[in-house]
This record gives sequence, structure tokens and C-alpha cells, in this order.
Amino acid sequence: MDTTSHSSPHGTPDNTPDATPDTIPAPDLLRSPGAREALAAARSGITLYGALGCAALVAVAALAGAGQPVNTFMWVRAVLLPVVAVLLHRMTGAASRGSRRAFDRVSTLTAIMPVAIIGVDLIPGICPLWYAAAQAVCMLPVVRVAFLTRGPALRAAFPKSSTSA
Repeated sequence: MDTTSHSSPHGTPDNTPDATPDTIPAPDLLRSPGAREALAAARSGITLYGALGCAALVAVAALAGAGQPVNTFMWVRAVLLPVVAVLLHRMTGAASRGSRRAFDRVSTLTAIMPVAIIGVDLIPGICPLWYAAAQAVCMLPVVRVAFLTRGPALRAAFPKSSTSA
């Protein structure tokens, strides 16, 4: 009988193929009602952000179709932000299944995005005021997600590692 330990491509024993350091938060903490509620609220916030981003894209397309001036920056931003929403939504789903890496990415991106988006929109002449205001509204759910990912329930479910890799 072969008693040697075999490893998966992730370096984990075959008897726990899904158990990687990236996906092992404190399981009981991730199952706690507070963590589940916070992750569900984060996911719905990202969904709302995506819907608002799509609405901004439709507004840009409608204005362009009506012959109003729409610059390249507005088109690029209007297309990219809904794509980012899809990626954030997937990462939030992975975090809800226990992925520490996905949680860290969502937490980081939701903190950086509002500052970057609104900061760039404030550059004089880059976009009209209405567009900057629409982008700021799109960032409101993202700001909420940033606060949720830093709340006590998710900090407990995804504690910082005490060892540095």
C-alpha cells in the first residue's frame, strides 16, 4: 500500500484539494451571520455599482447618438467601469467562498477606485461636470463596500496573517 503523500498543483495534500492558504479563513467566522451579511451587502453594492456604470454608458451612448459632444475619455471610462464591476463581483463571490486573496483585492480596489475615479474627473477639461457627477454617484456603492470590507465582521473572518511570506 502506498503511504506517501501526494500533493496537488497548489502544494496541498490530495485529501484536501480545495484547502489552500488562500482559501482558509477561520471557517466558523466566515459562516457567522455578520460575515455572511457583510459579504452579501458587498456583493449587492458591487451589483448596484455595475448597474449605475451601465446607466452611465447608456447616457454617453445616447448623447453621442443625439450629436452631443462625447470625448474619448468618457467612452473609455464608460465602457471600462462596468467591466470592472463584473470583475469585482466575481472577486466578491470568491471572497464569500473563503478566498483571502479575492477579499484582499476587493478591499484594496474599493478603497482606491473612488479616490482615483473622482480625482481624475476633477482635472479641469477632462470631462463635463454632469459626467463627473454621474461617476461620483457610481462610486457611492463602492465606498460602502470599502467600509464593509473594513468592518469588524469581515476583519474577523479574514484576519491578517501574523507571518510574512
